[in-house]
Amino acid sequence: MAVNPIYHQTNPTLLQERDWISEAKKDPERFGPLYTKYHEQIFRYVYQRMDDQEQAFDVTSQVFIKALSNLHKYEYRGVPFSSWLYRIAKSELYQSFRDRKAKRTVNIETVHLFDITEEFEEDDLVANKDKLIKCLAFLREPDLQLIELRYFEKRSYKEIGEILEVTENNAKVKTFRALERLKKQFLK
Repeated sequence: MAVNPIYHQTNPTLLQERDWISEAKKDPERFGPLYTKYHEQIFRYVYQRMDDQEQAFDVTSQVFIKALSNLHKYEYRGVPFSSWLYRIAKSELYQSFRDRKAKRTVNIETVHLFDITEEFEEDDLVANKDKLIKCLAFLREPDLQLIELRYFEKRSYKEIGEILEVTENNAKVKTFRALERLKKQFLK
């Protein structure tokens, strides 16, 4: 699987980000570079799960408000700052769903299907896009999130672990099991 440079960073960029965080902890007005770097990414994450643009903007705003107000609690762990933002976004999404009693959605693009095709060893998966979408609907929320993070967003297991607050190995195991459940549903 190819690595998506939007989500994966080099050590120098992680160190630069750590400096931005230190500056923002001292002066909240210095939060701008982090906001600029991650706003679109977090918005896409939220919007893919809501399918309501206005609500997605509201939730994204809440994510950054919470991040800024809780920045003093953030600890650098060698992964991008976005991992922490995604945890906040996940929490805000769930809160929004509870508040609105709304259903979660998944937006699938054909380009994402090729990564899952490799895992399924199913050549005709793209032709069965509708079947795959129906199968995704049968997954529990945690499994669906793992599939999205790994195959749609191309996140590393380390980042997935950080977002879900589990170990890297646990993220691998959980993702493998989620994929197995999806395969089983697809091959029924």
